Amino acid sequence: MKKIVIVGAGVAGLSAAVRLQKLGYDVHLYEKEANPGGKMNQIKQDGFTFDVGPTIVMMPEIYQEIFEFCERNPDDYIPMKKVDPLLELVFRGESPLLFSSDLPQLTKTLETISEEDAQGYFHFLADIYKRYLIAKKHFITQSFRNFWDFYNPKSLYAGLRLKTFSDAYSSISKFVKDDRLRKSLAFQTLYIGVSPYQGPSLYTMIPMIELFYGVHFIKGGMYTLATALDQLFDELGGKHHYATPVEEIVIENKSTTGIQANGEFIAADAVVCGADFPYAMENLIPDESKRGKYSNKKIANMDYSCSCFLLYLGLDKKYPESTLHSIYFADDFRKNTDDLFENGVLPSDPSFYLYRPSLMDETLAPEGKEGLYVLVPVPELSKYDDWTNASTQSFRDQIIRLIKERSIFTDIEEHIIMEVCYTPKEFEQKFNAYYGATFGLKPTLAQSNYYRPHNKFDYAERLYFCGSSAHPGAGVPIVMQSAKLAVEELTKDDSTV
Repeated sequence: MKKIVIVGAGVAGLSAAVRLQKLGYDVHLYEKEANPGGKMNQIKQDGFTFDVGPTIVMMPEIYQEIFEFCERNPDDYIPMKKVDPLLELVFRGESPLLFSSDLPQLTKTLETISEEDAQGYFHFLADIYKRYLIAKKHFITQSFRNFWDFYNPKSLYAGLRLKTFSDAYSSISKFVKDDRLRKSLAFQTLYIGVSPYQGPSLYTMIPMIELFYGVHFIKGGMYTLATALDQLFDELGGKHHYATPVEEIVIENKSTTGIQANGEFIAADAVVCGADFPYAMENLIPDESKRGKYSNKKIANMDYSCSCFLLYLGLDKKYPESTLHSIYFADDFRKNTDDLFENGVLPSDPSFYLYRPSLMDETLAPEGKEGLYVLVPVPELSKYDDWTNASTQSFRDQIIRLIKERSIFTDIEEHIIMEVCYTPKEFEQKFNAYYGATFGLKPTLAQSNYYRPHNKFDYAERLYFCGSSAHPGAGVPIVMQSAKLAVEELTKDDSTV
């Protein structure tokens, strides 16, 4: 039985570990923290439970597929409920827009704006669905090992049919006139850390996926997926090594021989790295000559996604029920996103996201209380790094004022009894996210598909990568697909030995 080492117990590393263990390999998973999950982690304090990172479950079939692959019933591990309405979008001075995956309800919402825009909205969804199917077949589910895997007539023709050369917002504007509707279809590019005014138009498939396949909630929160994968890996006979940081991926004569952990060399027949790719290049392969084109200079100069400022607030009262997910838009959304990606400043009028998990699962807060998760997109650390105690407190106070002013939480400051704050510094230090970029490398055209770090490493045999900075990209289901592609690449090589 061949021994495989997995570096990192984020969702990518866990997914790869489970698949390889099921396929009969002797899999050893190494993680620097004492618990699984990576950015998909959890805060438990004073009876409140919060997901640290991801909160929105899209494409549930991808979550379920890995359990089915292991001949398990997904409902026994990750019980899900469908969320409806999907989300609430709030614009200053306007009635909130509630979006539902129920067609009659969605139609009613759209027609309150205009019948013409309702027609355009549905035309848009039909157009992006066609493009999504092309992307899924030719790019999302395919890895790119060499030049000809991408530069061949079939792939190039598929690429042309994707019509990716315009940005997301401009592409949407061809179909709908109302600016709120345009933003409702554009802002989701922030889920993967890119501006809708810059990101390729293909990423408008995200709202289509929400509407067509629904948004779900996993009982216990998103962290249930991490613990379920960890449990499944254990049931299959995998070996965990928590609180064991990997110091180096050992490469000799352009072939990976194992890892260095706790000062000890651990031999392996192959290594799958789920750590953030840029971090792994600089820190786990310290000898630049073994990395090919990925020198320290190149890594530093690549384009990175935005980061996040997060507040986890335990409140000593329950507020009126509304939606699970709410987005509050800045008055000038374009300036807001320019501040994140171009100007490198904290937005003076930020958009923000509120998540109320105890509406779906009362066990996540003490009786009579509730937890509020607040997320604000902010620049990554190469653009803005002034996260002193004073600047963090000032930005926190600004966000609290906005929540009081714009949401039902008008008296929130009087009822906060537990509070934790994460800035980009925490993402950098706790999760080894390069520049604290929450979503890894920015998914520009120059950093997508063949041009994104490959699942099979180009410059050493027996080394494979998965995670948000590797192909196909960021977002939990796509990261799980990344792990699947890395495993396919490994087994392909193993079958030819």
